[in-house]
Amino acid sequence: MADSRPTKCLVIGAGPVGALAALYAARRGWDVEVYELRGDLRDESTTPLNFTKSINLALSERGINAMRQSGSNALLETVLLETVPMHGRMIHGKASPGLTEESQQYDVHGRYLRAVDRAILNKVLLDEVEALPNVKLHFNQKLTGADVRKRKAWFEEQSTRKPQTADGAQAHLAQDKSRSHEIEVEFDLILGCDGAHSSVRYHMMKSVRMNYEQNYIDTLWCEFTIPPVTPTSHTTPSARHGFATSPNHLHIWPQSDKMFIAIPSTDKSFTCTFFAPAADFTSLEKYPDGFLPFFQANFPGVADLVGHAELRKQFHDNPHLPLISIKCAPHHYGSAGVILGDAAHAMVPFYGQGMNAGLEDVRVLFEHLDAQPSNTQGRAKALEAYTAERVPDAHTINDLALANYWEMHAGVTSPLYLFRKKVEEFLSDKLPVTGFATQYSRVSFSNQRYSEVAKTVDRQGKILLGGMLGTVLLPVIGWAAWWVWRYRQTSHNPTYAAKGFANLTKLWESIGRVFS
Repeated sequence: MADSRPTKCLVIGAGPVGALAALYAARRGWDVEVYELRGDLRDESTTPLNFTKSINLALSERGINAMRQSGSNALLETVLLETVPMHGRMIHGKASPGLTEESQQYDVHGRYLRAVDRAILNKVLLDEVEALPNVKLHFNQKLTGADVRKRKAWFEEQSTRKPQTADGAQAHLAQDKSRSHEIEVEFDLILGCDGAHSSVRYHMMKSVRMNYEQNYIDTLWCEFTIPPVTPTSHTTPSARHGFATSPNHLHIWPQSDKMFIAIPSTDKSFTCTFFAPAADFTSLEKYPDGFLPFFQANFPGVADLVGHAELRKQFHDNPHLPLISIKCAPHHYGSAGVILGDAAHAMVPFYGQGMNAGLEDVRVLFEHLDAQPSNTQGRAKALEAYTAERVPDAHTINDLALANYWEMHAGVTSPLYLFRKKVEEFLSDKLPVTGFATQYSRVSFSNQRYSEVAKTVDRQGKILLGGMLGTVLLPVIGWAAWWVWRYRQTSHNPTYAAKGFANLTKLWESIGRVFS
């Protein structure tokens, strides 16, 4: 039996995931209130929590499908008009006599990603939400406490006034006095969409036996910008339509343990990200004279695209930020609380699935809610089913994102990796009855559960490896082993043979990595 009054839903966080969650809830007739720590995210003066534009977003099928099913007919069309298609990766390098570009398509069937500006996406979603009569948006509101057992939350308004006094102590006191008192809000359901350092998750853990794992990888990132083309701009051969390089690719300058990427924006600039071990950042900060040679040696052409002086300035001015990976379980408490997006599964950005997975969370959650009666008992069953489905999927894409760092900075130049990709694409295109598809296409261009993607790709790898062993690799390895044996028999240098066998072992390990 349904409750007679509308469900009172609090959404904490007004980013893309929170805004979409509010939209889904409001479309079901719920009484929705959205609380955001920052000011109105549509205001250009609002400072992001990490003090940067953040890594540009790649919108793929999962995020698109979540918006498609939001109940807002014009939403998806409006969002897609503000995106730039990316049909593949452009791998940048250097070879005689100059710089090189190599295009690698994402999908043999022509499917592609869409580059989208986070601020524009957020604005479109918030405008859609604000237009609904049963939604209230509250900005500059800090969640100071939440009790999912009593279904109550407490907020403190963050002052936006700047004290007009020169004395630091008096300014601090004036700021304290300008704060509003704490307010208490009751709810039926609280949705934590408030990011990796989620306050909802923190307070929910007081009532939930939640397993929690947080890791930082030994890689930092810094944002750069390639401006639109001007008459004096440096460009690459693929530059067109005012973009300094191809507007329809995700650009990668790969190295063994670092990379530089660039993603197009609708204003014809590129939002770029430099990823490298923390030691590289420390060295560049300590020895500024080596800054330009470092970039010219590792990322040929980047300094010219950004501008030599501008490259150094942006490195100095923009923050050097860590990459966090978070897993937790469960994602809910009873019928009263649930976490979505980065609050539940923050991941490194190397698969471009962070936002897409978060938007998919919203779709999956409300599919379970729709399948149950709209009362407390039904909601409890829905949240339990959501956790049961989403936890293994969240853990899987978290692991895949970590593994994809290797693909982006090393795999894109690995002959074995590229060979497997071509085989899987050939089978997908010419023999679709086999059901073969690349892992990337399954993750980015389908709505297959992440955990099922991993299982399917693992089976494919074993089949391909078995076939290659029988037709190609065993004869090659046998031939190589015979030559090592022959040399050993005719040579007085047995260490050569040992090295030969060691190299064969490394080859086998590389093959296993590509096909695992």
